Amino acid sequence: MARLLFIREECMGNIINRIFVSPKLMLGYFGVMIFMAGEGLELNWLPDYLQHNGMTEAQTGLIYTIYGLMVAISSWFSGVLAEIFGVRRVMFIGLVLFYIGSFFFLTFGIPTNSLYWIIPTYAIRGLAYPLFAYGFLVWVAYEAPAERLGSAVGIFWFMYSGGVAVIGTKYSDIMLNYFHMQHLHLLWTALIFVTLGAIIALALSGGDTASNNNQKSEKASFAYLLNGLTILTKKPKVAMGGIVRMINTSAAYGFPVFIPALLIAQSYDKSVWLSVVFWLWMTNVAFNLLWGIIADKLGWRNVVMWFGCVGCAITTFLFYYAIISHASVLTITVIASVYGCFLAAFVPLSAIMPMLAPNEKGAAMSILNFGAGMSYFFGYFIVTLFIASIGSAGVIYIYTVLYIVAAILMIFVNVRQPSGDSVEHELSVAVKEAL
Repeated sequence: MARLLFIREECMGNIINRIFVSPKLMLGYFGVMIFMAGEGLELNWLPDYLQHNGMTEAQTGLIYTIYGLMVAISSWFSGVLAEIFGVRRVMFIGLVLFYIGSFFFLTFGIPTNSLYWIIPTYAIRGLAYPLFAYGFLVWVAYEAPAERLGSAVGIFWFMYSGGVAVIGTKYSDIMLNYFHMQHLHLLWTALIFVTLGAIIALALSGGDTASNNNQKSEKASFAYLLNGLTILTKKPKVAMGGIVRMINTSAAYGFPVFIPALLIAQSYDKSVWLSVVFWLWMTNVAFNLLWGIIADKLGWRNVVMWFGCVGCAITTFLFYYAIISHASVLTITVIASVYGCFLAAFVPLSAIMPMLAPNEKGAAMSILNFGAGMSYFFGYFIVTLFIASIGSAGVIYIYTVLYIVAAILMIFVNVRQPSGDSVEHELSVAVKEAL
């Protein structure tokens, strides 16, 4: 009996290692997913809630612009700080900042509906989640074997997006519309999610990460923070990768600002947008995992350049013209879903960036993370700057051209990709061993 239990545990361990690289990363993945579910509770309803309570669109825009800047700054620091202090400490700092920001935001910001409280307290929350989530992404970059890095980062983005766009959003929908929970009370429950996610990722996984041990004596200085800037000149390809990552989700973040109004102007029901955006992100979540696996076979750069950049350019253009040509809701939803699929094809960038600077992975990941944070700000800023002068069509053309620019940049972001077995092969081997 003892031997059977040992064999079963060994087989289970083999399966975990084949799919999730290691048990520690597996727990980290699930911890990030639950943490981001708490972070994403208010994703689809907070701006509307603030406006219904007296905020103007301009004031709401100011709140989110500053929030986006804080996300970008924290995203940049996350990788390098993980190198200096270790991933676990940086993730813990992110958790503490979330607690602090949430306490003051929910105690003084939301109840008073005052910009003087909401802006700084929500900005602190903007600093929090990149340290936790993107700090863990550095862990993945160190822990995963090079030949499986595409799959490993694909799993990360699958869990990340699943937490924000699926679990958090659906939980809010159920609590608000079926249990009629008050918005403020719902926001307080986010602390339950982030605490549980932190326990799973930090307490249960145990051990130190590889980045904690690599050249720590050389990196234990804030001077190392300069690597997050000097690497841009030393490794121009890293800078190009950061720009591509910024372009990646900029349109996706910009769409909610003007597409709902465009749909209503074209005589669609106001509920259409919620349905369309649900399927967009559901498809994106599924393909975040699949593109990582596919890229390990077809090539990381090929997937980003052709499916990510070119695919998003085409579907962004088609999405807009399907709306103004009064296509059926099903057609618009299908195009949005295909866009969500291609949006996920940028996932291999998270594998490419550390390979561009193998001795400075933290600095390279900081640029990638900064691009991810800036994507939020950049997407919103494009709409704010151009919607009045060139209209929604002009904004769509800008997004389309940006994706083409990203494809051109990817021509130069070439990297030697290690070869290895695919996840499907690894899983089949693990199952055979288990049997």
